Amino acid sequence: MGHNVIPALPAASIGDAVGQSEGAARTGAALRVGDTARVEGAVGAGGVGDTVRPGATVLVSDHVRVGVRLVGVDLARGLAVLGMYAAHVGPEPGQGGVLGFAMEVTHGRSSALFAFLAGFSILLITGRRVPKTGRAGRQARVKILIRAVILLVLGTALTASGTKVEVILAYYGLYFLLALPLARLRAGTLAVLAAVSALVLPQIMAVVTATDSGWTAAVTRFDPLAWLSGRGDPGSSNDGVVGLLLTGSYPALSWLPFVVAGMAVARLDLADKVIRVRLAATGLGLATLGYGGSAVALHFASDATAPGIMHAPWWSDMAEDPAGWQYQLSAMPHSETTLSIVGNTGVALTVLIASLAACDGSRRFLRVATPLIAVGSMSLTAYVFHVAAIAALGFEVLPAGSLPVLLGLSAIIMMFAYCWSRFFHRGPLEWLLYRATRVAERVR
Repeated sequence: MGHNVIPALPAASIGDAVGQSEGAARTGAALRVGDTARVEGAVGAGGVGDTVRPGATVLVSDHVRVGVRLVGVDLARGLAVLGMYAAHVGPEPGQGGVLGFAMEVTHGRSSALFAFLAGFSILLITGRRVPKTGRAGRQARVKILIRAVILLVLGTALTASGTKVEVILAYYGLYFLLALPLARLRAGTLAVLAAVSALVLPQIMAVVTATDSGWTAAVTRFDPLAWLSGRGDPGSSNDGVVGLLLTGSYPALSWLPFVVAGMAVARLDLADKVIRVRLAATGLGLATLGYGGSAVALHFASDATAPGIMHAPWWSDMAEDPAGWQYQLSAMPHSETTLSIVGNTGVALTVLIASLAACDGSRRFLRVATPLIAVGSMSLTAYVFHVAAIAALGFEVLPAGSLPVLLGLSAIIMMFAYCWSRFFHRGPLEWLLYRATRVAERVR
């Protein structure tokens, strides 16, 4: 196709698609895999949203009809979504072997990647490299608030439906609310806050939950969110205020560091290869520090024989919880400890940088990965689909332990996302979310 001039347009929120350029909106032009477009102050070859020389050409993915998406981020988000599919319906990690190990990798780490990318989403809306100011900044903040409320309501509704899935959406909405005040901070400040919060917040959570004298149950008893998500039985719900902050599956006090770390990375010039190499090294270093540090600490703290990796408390959710204070030395994905946060953040950062690099240099890779990238571009739709599918299939225990179901659901959502994105710029639920936030444009 010809070299049309299109502006750099950021992707938004949880899988929300970008808008389209005025010229493309008028002409209905579409970009295909392998096409190049002349971009004004736009993106690097992976669609990373950083400034390049005007007139430079960029490679875009097939599912991008108009505008320029952050395809590497979409790929990472797609991996996170399918990772949660694997954690919920895939084979049991306990079966061992390569497949069992692959399934174990998805447990906890996929949702951590999802939370890490939430930080990216916040800055994509409020201004990634430079925070939006004035009217644009106020509108962006209102959009975040609206999205947070919608995700909170949707997550509560899905939990109230009786699903066996530990739904992350209500927590996701709370992450947005808590992280929004940090959206104007610099990358260095955000990185320091992420490190400090990873060190301090898990300890606060551990102390509060260990010294609970019944106040959490008292609060939950009168918590409207707990009543709604528990369908009239607040004591059975982890999605009340206390659950969302402290005792649920993805408590904000121990998951907020992922979000802040994602914001710090999003603030950087990700088109710079030197920065990417440093971030990749940082990711590998954090993963080694988290999991390796836990393994070393537990080795010296316990006289017990070290179990294999699939039952090791420094790696696997299948491990037995270490007793007493030694629990804080573990790095199991859902242990909510400092070392687990450090390790999972390292994995998330490594996956993101690998996704950006993979989308940079190969048209063939983009063609092959387009369905998965499309899933990442409508991750809210894909996530809700798998919750609905699990309910429809009648699974009472998760993980369901079915490789055919995992492959089938993954194939269905990738085919749907690919076909849908050929004709529409946003996924179905992403379009509804976009329409709901349009009211923010009235802010002056």
